[in-house]
Amino acid sequence: MGLDPAFDRGCTAVLFKGAARALVIELKYHQGVHVVADMTEILRRSPTLLDRVRDAVLVPVPLHPRKLRERGYNQSRLLAEGLAAAAGGATRVEDLLVREVDTVTQTAFDRESRRENLKNAFALAKGAPLNPEQHYVLVDDVFTTGSTLNGCARVLRRAGSLNLDVVTFGHG
Repeated sequence: MGLDPAFDRGCTAVLFKGAARALVIELKYHQGVHVVADMTEILRRSPTLLDRVRDAVLVPVPLHPRKLRERGYNQSRLLAEGLAAAAGGATRVEDLLVREVDTVTQTAFDRESRRENLKNAFALAKGAPLNPEQHYVLVDDVFTTGSTLNGCARVLRRAGSLNLDVVTFGHG
């Protein structure tokens, strides 16, 4: 069963292999915040990606509060901040989503298991302002099966988002 996307379009900067994979692993699992500058530079060199996000509200995929405490930062938010700075214009980052369910890591799951693992994991942040006319772009580090981004997109769609895309650093 394939992905039935709740978002309009997706865009990614690089394939998730080689040096790009090493950057993501360093950021997510080794406290490697220093690699965000390199990842942002890679995003900056993708004019198509920058055009896609310019003047949009970038919405980072949220971490569960426990995971955020453990890691100390949300890698998707750091990437969204770098992307907003690179895109310029009225591009900004807003934390419109929360992760309510503390799901187990999905690295070894297939598409169907990922989808089940993420069922009802995300919700709209309390008091989150959503303008149906605004262009929203979900931002995450890696697009694997799309289950995480699709779960987030469904929440934003139910809240009234009409123009919704996704952007990731890597794909694979």
